[in-house]
Amino acid sequence: MLIEDGTKYQISQTIKDFFNSAETMLVKSNNGITVQFILGDNKGHGSMPVEHFHYLLKKTNLTLIPNKRSLLNTDMNEEQIG
Repeated sequence: MLIEDGTKYQISQTIKDFFNSAETMLVKSNNGITVQFILGDNKGHGSMPVEHFHYLLKKTNLTLIPNKRSLLNTDMNEEQIG
């Protein structure tokens, strides 16, 4: 899975304590080695290796929150198909 700047993720209950009890995480940057992020509700920021971020995604400890623009594009594409 591609980790893009500006992507928002929901943090699962099982690992919330490791992230200052934040509900969400926003990817600030990804240089291919390290992912920098900002925690929701102004609870801090940090970074982690890309491999660890992928591990958290695989274990469903982080869940992608689709942005409104991608939802609109999906709705338009379904209308165009039908």
